[in-house]
This record gives sequence, structure tokens and C-alpha cells, in this order.
Amino acid sequence: MSYNTFGHLFRVTTWGESHGPALGATVDGCPPGIALEAGMIQQWLDKRKPGQSRHTTQRREPDEVEILSGVYEGRTTGTPIQLMIRNVDQRSKDYGNILDTFRPGHADITYFQKYGLRDPRGGGRSSARETAARVAAGGVARAALAALVPGVAITGYMVQMGPHRIDRARFDLAEVARNDFWVPDAQAAADWAKALDAIRKDGNSVGAMIEVVAQGVPAGIGAPIYAKLDTDLAAAMMSINAVKGVEIGAGMDAAALTGVENADEIEMGETGPRYRSNKAGGILGGISTGQDVVVRFAVKPTSSIHTPRASVLRDGTPTEVVTKGRHDPCVGIRAVPVAEAMMACVILDHLLMQRAQTGALGPVGIVGAQP
Repeated sequence: MSYNTFGHLFRVTTWGESHGPALGATVDGCPPGIALEAGMIQQWLDKRKPGQSRHTTQRREPDEVEILSGVYEGRTTGTPIQLMIRNVDQRSKDYGNILDTFRPGHADITYFQKYGLRDPRGGGRSSARETAARVAAGGVARAALAALVPGVAITGYMVQMGPHRIDRARFDLAEVARNDFWVPDAQAAADWAKALDAIRKDGNSVGAMIEVVAQGVPAGIGAPIYAKLDTDLAAAMMSINAVKGVEIGAGMDAAALTGVENADEIEMGETGPRYRSNKAGGILGGISTGQDVVVRFAVKPTSSIHTPRASVLRDGTPTEVVTKGRHDPCVGIRAVPVAEAMMACVILDHLLMQRAQTGALGPVGIVGAQP
């Protein structure tokens, strides 16, 4: 019971460590007949891989995915899909000095308290390197979504880095692919680059806020209580390394609203109900409304920094820790494709559960709604 699996019908099990020979994912529950080849997954891994700008870790990993099972002649067979990504640029010697030392802010100490041992090389299983496997699994989910519900589009981007926020008045989704920060604000991208350069040169790091939006999600997916769509989305995002808070729609800001301000008014459109606002983030009572599903999460600053921090050795001796090696000054940058992958996996999982329970992939029982 080591809990390396998530999902209900579309189930993903990730495996591997930061400095092991390889890592990957086993995807079970993907419908048969879905067009799938390595290149369809690789495009998403290429967004996440390290070393693509001065603002991310300089570890050089091609992150080339291999499909070992579950696909025949370019289509899924309905059997488990095994995905593997080989590690080729490990530098385990960078971690030799922390064999008996717990790095502040890392999971070193809690892994040791739980298991009685740990893999010090890059954090082992607790490393953000594990998220490459999630992105690969998300590529499978995206392929299935494209076949089952072609209108679904999932897009993630940064909305905050440290104290710096985007200007929503300058929001331009086309800008996301044009800068190193996945930020929909060209001016913010330029300003953030200068700010992050200063933080990196100071041997420090900074946190971030990511927003991910799923458009075209049919109304009616989700479950009333223990498998709410927002419950599973929150759990999925919270499981990403370094995430410390998740919100849906208005999120924490809803605490400052009145009922008049928060309730999304409803009217009938040509194809069914439509809403005048989206404070709910596309989910009511755990079930999708047909609006955009909007999730945000906060990523803490990278704990691997060059600034000395107080800690202890395994025997309790006080010490100071300076983390060597190659690390992200803002790990939130590479969290964007991970967020998209987790959104894709959860949305597909709930679509499959909706089909299993009702026989439909879209809303049922509302006059004027599309079947």
C-alpha cells in the first residue's frame, strides 16, 4: 500500500527515482482503439523537460518516451500501457555530502522518519523528476480525450511568481508559448526574467501560482460526495511536488464575497443553460456545469538553494546545509505542463465514469441541452 496510483477507471501508476536508470508510468483503463504513438506523448514531455532556458535546472534530459505495451499498430488495445523514460544525465556525486544530512524544506527527514532510510540522490522518489511520468500519462489521456470529446482543450500558465502577478487586463493566451514562463502577459514575462535572474544569482529561489483551465468539458461529469470532480482535481494538483495550496474558481477569494456576488446566475441559451459568471470554476456540487473548469495552485520556493540553512545530521548533530547540484530557481515554471497532464487525467477519468454510469459523455435530463 505505497499509494503510487491515482484515478478511478483511468488509472495511472508512476514508478522510478530521480537518479535511477529510468522512470515511467503504467496506464490502465485507457479505452481501446485510441490512436496513439510515442510522438503524440513526446510533444507534451518536450514542454516539461529541463535545461530549456536559463530559468530552469540545467540538467540535460531528452525525456524520450518509449511505449512498451498496450499499443498495436498505432492504436491502444485496452490493456495496460507501459511508458518508460530513461535518465541519462544523473550527477549523483552532487549529493554525496548530504548522505547523512537532512535538507531543510525537503522530504529527506520525513522519508527517513517513515521508512528508516532514503535515497539521497536528487531526492529519489520525492524528486520533481517523477512528474515526467505524469506528463507522459497525461499525453495518453489527451489522446483519449481528443477521440472521445474533441472539443476539450486544456491550457496551463503562470499567473504569479513570488510577489509579481500578471495584469489580467493584458491577458493574451497566445503569449504563453512565446516566453520562458508560460505566462499570458508579455510585459510580466520580461519583468519576471529580470527578477528571477537576481534571485538565481543570489543563491535563492521563489514560489509561483499556476492556473490551468479545461474548456469544452461537458456538463454532468463528477460525483456528488466522495468522488467530486473538484475533490479529485484538488487531490491531483496537491499531489504534484512542492504544491502547498489548491483552489477552484473564485477559491479563497470566495470568503470575501457575498452570496449575491458569488452565485453564478443562470439563463437558457440555444443549446442549454448558460451562466453569467464563473465563480464556481465550472463545478457545482462536485459536478461540471459545462463552463470552463478553472483550477489554481501555489508552488513553494525550491528548497535546493545555495544559501546556508540550519539542519541536523541523522545522529542529531547540528549542521549547516548548502545544496549543490542543478536546480530550478522557480520550479513553478516546469509545473505548468504537469498541471495540464493532471487535469487531462482527471477529466478523462470522470468522463469514463459518467459513461459507465449513464451511458453518456455529455449532460442528460435538461431540456435544450446537447445529448
